Amino acid sequence: MPTRKEMELMAAAVGRKMPPARGLAPNDDLPLEYWQALLADARADEAHLLGRQPERSLRLDQIPKPLLRVGCRRCGRTVEVQKADAVRLYGPDAVWNDVGQRLLDNTCTIRTGRHEEDGCWPSYD
Repeated sequence: MPTRKEMELMAAAVGRKMPPARGLAPNDDLPLEYWQALLADARADEAHLLGRQPERSLRLDQIPKPLLRVGCRRCGRTVEVQKADAVRLYGPDAVWNDVGQRLLDNTCTIRTGRHEEDGCWPSYD
């Protein structure tokens, strides 16, 4: 238990250690620096801007790369498939998002028995 003098010192210190500015409320606008940092991020490239479709939502015949790669954010596995093999197996009209999810699910090693928790979490490269 602190002594009376220590408690008086702690009480006096509380008033001096107030933050200079209040924090943001949930409905406040975010500061300009936050938005500038987001836009300066390397992941904020033209592939994610409006008007361009992300590669994972393209059909297989629309993807220009010959090697398709999908990784799992859950277990860290990476599955690669040649575009020609994917077209042969799933057809040229198959969407890369669906094909990548199938490739991961077919070889998934993390099974819990619950539908909500089973399977891999795809990351398209």
